[in-house]
Amino acid sequence: MATVDALPGPFTFDPASTALLVIDMQRDFMEPGGFGETLGNDVAQLRRVIEPTAALLAACRALGLTVIHTREGHLPDLSDCPPAKLNRGEPSMRIGAPGPMGRILIRGEHGHDIIDELAPAGDELVIDKPGKGAFYNTSLGDVLVARGIRSLVVTGVTTEVCVHTTVREANDRGYECLVLSDCVGSYFPEFQEAGLRMIAAQGGIFGWVAPSSSFIAALQPSPQRT
Repeated sequence: MATVDALPGPFTFDPASTALLVIDMQRDFMEPGGFGETLGNDVAQLRRVIEPTAALLAACRALGLTVIHTREGHLPDLSDCPPAKLNRGEPSMRIGAPGPMGRILIRGEHGHDIIDELAPAGDELVIDKPGKGAFYNTSLGDVLVARGIRSLVVTGVTTEVCVHTTVREANDRGYECLVLSDCVGSYFPEFQEAGLRMIAAQGGIFGWVAPSSSFIAALQPSPQRT
């Protein structure tokens, strides 16, 4: 077992039954000139998570932790995108419309894929999700059960939307979640701060929050006493 110094208190986990979940680190959201920026968002707010997340991925891969990536997007015919989601914003900037990196949030388009800096490696699983949460209409729940996963270390974007939704879903399913504060991001600094505070509030109502450095330190084996 390992323990992370976190809020609201220590987070204890077994690396063998822990998975790193990397949520929606996609070009449409994170790259200059992408869909997110065309909406007037400051992608620099999201790009600050790239460096710490890359270091985190390297540490987890070195120790053989389960790593799972997600991508939010839809089938080309939009049959998996309900009107309540589709009919948002200007018609020229809606899901499925032509965007700067291909059709917006459509599977297989350039903008839908994960940024090069955080690209999946080896046999790491990539789960395509049609909703905000990573469990809705995906195989994630079955994958976690099959691999004996009981704890999730959560990273990705955006903090207040897809990260929050996934952590809430995971909590309802009985998973213990640690959200790494420097590896999740929002276009809006006030949402970032509030989103992290909400997770750890009331004794950890949805989970725990810690910087990635604390989690990486907890992964390192303790020196042997002589």
